[in-house]
Amino acid sequence: MITLTLLTKSDCAWCNDGRKILEELSLEFPLQIEEVSLDSEQGRRLAAEHHLMFAPGLIADEHLIAHGRMSKRALRRDLIHLNETK
Repeated sequence: MITLTLLTKSDCAWCNDGRKILEELSLEFPLQIEEVSLDSEQGRRLAAEHHLMFAPGLIADEHLIAHGRMSKRALRRDLIHLNETK
């Protein structure tokens, strides 16, 4: 199982796109996704800790692996690598 944290903001088109991409990739990979609002205390803490410049942000294994407009192809490549290390 690959555990991901998706940092989002309300009314964010790129956040909606990121959710959709992760939903599609969840058909290929065993994903557990926790969504955290950047308006929450936890979201602000994670954004500061990972130097997130803009939403959305995607954290895996304590590392920011994507932010902003997400690429399905790049995420698939990252998830293949993460899945191999599990």
